[in-house]
Amino acid sequence: MADILRERQRTIQIVMLACALILLGKAAQIQLFDDSLSRRADATTIHKMTAYPPRGLVYDRNDTLIINNNAMYDLMVTYNQVDPGMDTSKLCNLLGITNDDFRTFLKKDWRSGKFSRSVPFVFMKKLSTVTYARLQECLYEFPGFFVQVRTIRAYPHSAGAHVLGYINEVDPRDIEKSGGVYASGDYIGAGGLESEHEARLRGSKGCTFLLKDNLGRIVGSYAGGERDTLPVSGDDLVSSIDIRLQKFGEELMANKTGSVVAIEPSTGEILAMISMPTYDPNDLTMTKDRGPVFSRLLTDPLKPFFDRTVMAKYPPGSIFKTVVSLVGLQEGTLNPNTGMGCGGGYFYAGRLYKCHGHGGVGNVVDALAYSCNTYYFSEFRDIVDKFGFNKPHPGLDMFAKYCEEMGLGRKLGVDYPNENAGNIPDSKYYDRIYPKKLGGWRSPTIMSVGIGQGELQLTTLQMANLAACIANRGYWYPPHLAKHFKTGGEIPKPFLQAQKVSIDKRYFELVVEGMAQCVNRGTARSCAIPNIQVCGKTGTSQNPHGDDHSVFFAFAPKDNPKIAIAAYVENAGWGASYAAPVVSLMIEKYLNDTIAADRKPMEERMRTANLTDKYLENIRRAAARIEPKKPAPALPSPNVPTDEPTGKTPGVTGTERRRK
Repeated sequence: MADILRERQRTIQIVMLACALILLGKAAQIQLFDDSLSRRADATTIHKMTAYPPRGLVYDRNDTLIINNNAMYDLMVTYNQVDPGMDTSKLCNLLGITNDDFRTFLKKDWRSGKFSRSVPFVFMKKLSTVTYARLQECLYEFPGFFVQVRTIRAYPHSAGAHVLGYINEVDPRDIEKSGGVYASGDYIGAGGLESEHEARLRGSKGCTFLLKDNLGRIVGSYAGGERDTLPVSGDDLVSSIDIRLQKFGEELMANKTGSVVAIEPSTGEILAMISMPTYDPNDLTMTKDRGPVFSRLLTDPLKPFFDRTVMAKYPPGSIFKTVVSLVGLQEGTLNPNTGMGCGGGYFYAGRLYKCHGHGGVGNVVDALAYSCNTYYFSEFRDIVDKFGFNKPHPGLDMFAKYCEEMGLGRKLGVDYPNENAGNIPDSKYYDRIYPKKLGGWRSPTIMSVGIGQGELQLTTLQMANLAACIANRGYWYPPHLAKHFKTGGEIPKPFLQAQKVSIDKRYFELVVEGMAQCVNRGTARSCAIPNIQVCGKTGTSQNPHGDDHSVFFAFAPKDNPKIAIAAYVENAGWGASYAAPVVSLMIEKYLNDTIAADRKPMEERMRTANLTDKYLENIRRAAARIEPKKPAPALPSPNVPTDEPTGKTPGVTGTERRRK
């Protein structure tokens, strides 16, 4: 019996010892290894207040401020600190809200876990400066309430909405992708320069730790402020944009749909980037009126959020004849001194594909100056057929390779979001459309590409870059918007490396001369600028569902060019009608800083011309697939030659009427 008692005693002792060891281990784990309870205790006694940095400022190339910061005030509240006996009516009057609003703003779903009665949350966002000033004088009367200062963007020149971008509040995807950089309520660049250079513009947040008592009231700084950090302002950016040229271009393009891009050929720096229709960038600042404005712009049939400079893909029309000329000259399929008669158009398979009545052309310079369709139908076929009529694949692929070297049919790598690559069709592309079992394709099938039509698609940025490449006689720098940051740091090296085209410089000189004669005596002579030799090329891009598109690209001066520019005006008719005057005026403004008196009527005509109704009508026609009646667009002058109807061209879109 005694042995049994001793055995039980040992068992009890072992169990008690085991329990003691377990408790001791748990205590050690809690006290020494696991800081979760400590952090939980800190959370109830320490309040972390975020200090938001001002975003970096943005300047234009002439050091003019184009994006700055304004203070914004959020009214915060800690529920447990609100005094039920305070004068809520006075607070409501100061804030311009009702007592019902007060109760709604203060009431939260405490069970959701998103809010705590002892943690501050936003009571009202975006107080005006006037409201903030009135509130500050008597904020001490309202326990639990305090103001958190933040900065919002402001745009002094009310221009460049697309290129500058705007700010948005982060969404859950932004927070998840940021790896802890962003938290709920933070702002992020959501377009243009604001988005592309967000990492340097946003700065770094700071924080202040405050000590709370058992009722959640702030009683002072924590640990003497040792853990506090100051916010670091974002880096200031100097952009390549010339804000005066940007504003002037937007004024000329008012009430029109399309885009304009201007580039400095010697650097690739973008001088202006205009997408129309546009909006005042101040309309999307983080104010209480932003929501309705955003909704209105989002549903506008004119699509002001659609950035036509890099997102829209257009057939370039006759400006593409410069590319056909360069490739033909380099490959020997085009003799620069050989002319061609033009009996009103190009004959093929018993049909006439019309050209306007300019007579014969003596050489490639004349062909560009008068934009002869007959010449370029024939030359493009010669390029494609270089290896034989029944072997069009290597000829077309050779042509596509040259196009790629000139930055066509691929992304240029601009420091700007949403860039489209466009489309340069190659042999694989046409093999998909015309499989061999159905007969395949030959040069006549696709010859409309030779005059910039068919399946060819370019962005306005690519057109301007092509003008820069020709201006440089065979090389170009990737277009970019950042010149430098004021706090140091170079722009990416690819922007500083010239992209060379494997075409002899002497052939570029011939094309440059052809573009000069286009302005001096050809289809764009109404847009000549006194004392400045402009080199340009008109184009009219055929639109099967409405009025054709007006196209023009140019550079100036002829020697040591300072600006290369392209304009695309939708549903505006011939190239010399709208696109060419817009480009010509912008070149004059940039180089001379003024418009000559005798050219003021042209400026006034561009400023006041309203094509919005025509654009909307074309949208309706396209939706209904109604073939429109096409009245002849008004010409700049009855004596000015321009792009005219050329009849029908063969190819994939062979049933469509072509214009240059």
